[in-house]
Amino acid sequence: MAGYYDLVLGLIPLAFGSLAGALSLAGFATTQSVVAGALVAVVLVVHAMFVRAPVDSAPEPVAAAPASTPGPETGAN
Repeated sequence: MAGYYDLVLGLIPLAFGSLAGALSLAGFATTQSVVAGALVAVVLVVHAMFVRAPVDSAPEPVAAAPASTPGPETGAN
């Protein structure tokens, strides 16, 4: 089954192309249409990277450092 990031990767060119084409057919200038489509694609990328960022699984706990072994006595008796 497709995950969230697979869907985002599919939506980026789909949103860009369909919005740019629809706006161009609606009478907007080509440069305006492409910019609007690109902005939607950028919003999708930013959402995938920063809002729902991919994270690693829970970090493994760091093992406690072993207790230091006592060294030779340096005190004079």
